[in-house]
Amino acid sequence: MGILDSYFPDVHFFSEFERFDRHVDKLRRCNNPVDYISICSPNYLHDAHVRFALRSGSDAICEKPLVLNPWNIDGLYEIEQESEKKIYTILQLRLHPSVTMLKHEIASKLPRKKHEIDLTYITSRGNWYLQSWKGDSKKSGGIATNIGIHFFDMLYFVFGGVQENILHYSIETKAAGYLELAHARVRWFLSIDSDDIPAVHKAAGKRTFRSITCDGEEIEFSDGFTDLHTQSYEEILKGNGYGLESSRVAIETVSSLRHVRPRGLTGEYHPLLNEVSL
Repeated sequence: MGILDSYFPDVHFFSEFERFDRHVDKLRRCNNPVDYISICSPNYLHDAHVRFALRSGSDAICEKPLVLNPWNIDGLYEIEQESEKKIYTILQLRLHPSVTMLKHEIASKLPRKKHEIDLTYITSRGNWYLQSWKGDSKKSGGIATNIGIHFFDMLYFVFGGVQENILHYSIETKAAGYLELAHARVRWFLSIDSDDIPAVHKAAGKRTFRSITCDGEEIEFSDGFTDLHTQSYEEILKGNGYGLESSRVAIETVSSLRHVRPRGLTGEYHPLLNEVSL
């Protein structure tokens, strides 16, 4: 509230969606519709809130994941065409300096080869996580969707389309699998369990561990995250934001993971699985 008062002391504020709906509708009927509605609600509400934005005569800016299922994109596309308004999604990792540099480097290498990628992302969460909507896979989409979809989008953005998508392990707090892309073979591991953080990092008091290696070399990902959302919004205001189709591959990827049975320790699995109690 202090931040809100610092920037927008006279802003209209609502703690109930119905009152917000009424306020936005009044503005629309007075030919003064809201230009953009930014959607940062729980994942399972994104689809409905994007629809609300377009019905209100506003462009929608939606945090990841845009929707939980790929067929929801088709429904939103129809509404977008009818309303003549735009739906934008936040794919902030595409703007990260390390990602843009890597994409340029991969694209410039001919002939292109399959790169070996290991993705590890562990972000510790307390007991509240599983008691909230985030712990309900029907509402959040599960671990791969909730904390991994921006990484899956980044990998597709850099290395091309999905050729194979395998799930090795999946429980409420962690998941791992193998993703083959046009120009990469990816072993991935995602977790909210602090016990999975490497001992050296844990001893230093760190509760998050992020690592992406390409052909055995670490990609610098320790910095550069601070202003990515600001840059994303700036691009949208310029008319350069990412639309519906930009999200489809990542959403298809994580959606399919919710409908397959884990294979266990077979094939190209992430090495951290050897340390997890299966």
